Amino acid sequence: MKAGIASEGGLVIADIPAPQPKPHEVLVRVRAAGLNRADLNAARARSHASHGAAGSAIGMEWAGEVTEAGAEVKGFKPGDRVMCSGVGGYAEYAAADAGRTIKLPDDLAFEDAGVLPLALLTMHDALVTKGRLQAGESVLIQGASSGVGIAGMKIAKLLGASLVIGTSANDARRARLREFGADLALDPRGPGFVDEVLQATGGKGVHLVVDMVSGPQVNDLMKAAAVLGRIVNVGRLGGARAEFDFDLHALRRIDYVGVTFRTRSIEEVREINRRMQADLLDFIAAGRLRLPIDRKFPLAEAPAAHAHMRANAHFGKIALVP
Repeated sequence: MKAGIASEGGLVIADIPAPQPKPHEVLVRVRAAGLNRADLNAARARSHASHGAAGSAIGMEWAGEVTEAGAEVKGFKPGDRVMCSGVGGYAEYAAADAGRTIKLPDDLAFEDAGVLPLALLTMHDALVTKGRLQAGESVLIQGASSGVGIAGMKIAKLLGASLVIGTSANDARRARLREFGADLALDPRGPGFVDEVLQATGGKGVHLVVDMVSGPQVNDLMKAAAVLGRIVNVGRLGGARAEFDFDLHALRRIDYVGVTFRTRSIEEVREINRRMQADLLDFIAAGRLRLPIDRKFPLAEAPAAHAHMRANAHFGKIALVP
């Protein structure tokens, strides 16, 4: 089969054997796959990396039709339309753990489904499980113009947040945040950023911050958070290290939580998937939870799709389609 695989020089398209599903897996004919920033690192082969080894297909989310179900799989059969998360989605066929597989509502197109799984899992976990979001609370999504950020704004609104603030350092992308759930769109680099957040929250600060940027703005986010607020650190695109004001952290009594899927067991990810579906599947079925697709590329042009992502000029998601 054709697949986008890791190599020492980056992503290349090659012919590799189709995967054979394990007893707990389903084999899926891939109809669409979503790009994620972690794919850029996975595309450079490293001998010690499980999803970046030379010759292996990369890609962390996809949608398609089940062609085979392992002996231990319950609830899925050949012909089912599904979306999945895992490893190997840049390919004509990919195997997925059944516990990380979701049946598609009838009217959800493959290309819309293929870009959803990781954003849904990441943001439901950050907002609800780790962030303990309650209806009526205020939320700030730092780095809101990415697919994950847009999902975060929409999920927060659907679950009853009273105020959703989205940030983007790009003027054009920031101007679009209100289309996707932001009540207020801010430039986090602006000198009045903290004051704007405090003004919008009656001087109290936001209850919950989901931060996908990190780096030197961490102290501003704590200043913008309420006393007893929560900050969930999801991504580190702005830098993995910065000066941290421990006194400010203590004075505001902030719960600062770090999350990643890299150290989670398959059982933990299955539980995240179960919780997400319980809260969000009805919204997906009703067409209320979709992500904008910036551009679509055929699988054969996956390296060009990576170049587009690396340029960091996209809004929302990038998809691979047949």
